[in-house]
Amino acid sequence: MYKIAIIPGDGTGPEVVREGVKVIEAASRKFGFKYESKTFDFGGERYLKTEKTIEEKDIEELRKYSAIFLGAIGHPDVKPGILETGILLKLRFSLDQYINLRPVKLYSADFCPLKNKKPEDIDFVVVRENSEGLYKGMGEFKDKGTKNEVALQISYNTRKGVERCIRYAFECCKKRNKKNKLTLCGKTNVLTYAWDLWERTFYEVAKEYPGITTDYVHVDAATMWFVKNPEWFDVIVTDNLFGDIITDLGAMIQGGMGIAAGGNINPEGVSMFEPIGGSAPKYTGKNVINPLAAICAAGMMLENLSEIKAAKAIESAVIKVSTAKLKSLAAGKMGYSTQEVGDLVVKNL
Repeated sequence: MYKIAIIPGDGTGPEVVREGVKVIEAASRKFGFKYESKTFDFGGERYLKTEKTIEEKDIEELRKYSAIFLGAIGHPDVKPGILETGILLKLRFSLDQYINLRPVKLYSADFCPLKNKKPEDIDFVVVRENSEGLYKGMGEFKDKGTKNEVALQISYNTRKGVERCIRYAFECCKKRNKKNKLTLCGKTNVLTYAWDLWERTFYEVAKEYPGITTDYVHVDAATMWFVKNPEWFDVIVTDNLFGDIITDLGAMIQGGMGIAAGGNINPEGVSMFEPIGGSAPKYTGKNVINPLAAICAAGMMLENLSEIKAAKAIESAVIKVSTAKLKSLAAGKMGYSTQEVGDLVVKNL
């Protein structure tokens, strides 16, 4: 019996979560697993009413769950940064979800913006360190508000944090067993302190994985090769900021935000899964947003819970629907409503 915490969140989050839950329910009937769920109202509307984001008592309750299924966080009436820091980052840091896992996989060449690229050309995973770096929120102002103002933002990297991320990436590469190649993505020529630590740790850990080929790419070059030769990549490991940037590019080359899902992973604790496209407030309530990213996130969650057959069935159904039914992966252009796309996935399980 799995306990799943559901956080629909803001904007179109509740709409895509509804379809994700619909698919989870259908998969539970087909594959014989049981779950119970509870919905939490963390998000913009709650904050506007109570001025509360997430409190320690909420974190302690969430620790009792098998996994968290998140819709989206972001409200147009709440100042940027409040919800992201008070909910998303607090969840990631408090639950020690130190890996952000982003599969980048093209399901249909029709939706790829790159010329002559096929599904076999775009199939890689980005392993992003999710608890340190610039997102730690460390820094200070000096002489704020004056002409001599200085703003310091600190990239905080520990050997423990870097090593556990790199080890996870090696294990991920080994488990995939495709190209068996792990690429470190950084900026060693400029960020000489943080990336000296990353590079040294990477090659030290690599000695324990003789079956994995290793290489290195500067982050600016990685964005170039994502577009020109995405087939070069298998698994990429990088820090918090660079991972945040390159995974959005990854989403575009796999067909757009409508299909892009991710996981915030604590291999020893509670992990959280979400579509990465955000709350998309302009589409709220219109029943036009693409739910496939949320459905893929639900599939990732079930895989993380070791329901492998159910996860593979969900991915297969998403592939069938996206290749045979949809006119586009973009909101309002799919040829079907949000709810109808969810129904199609259930039908094809």
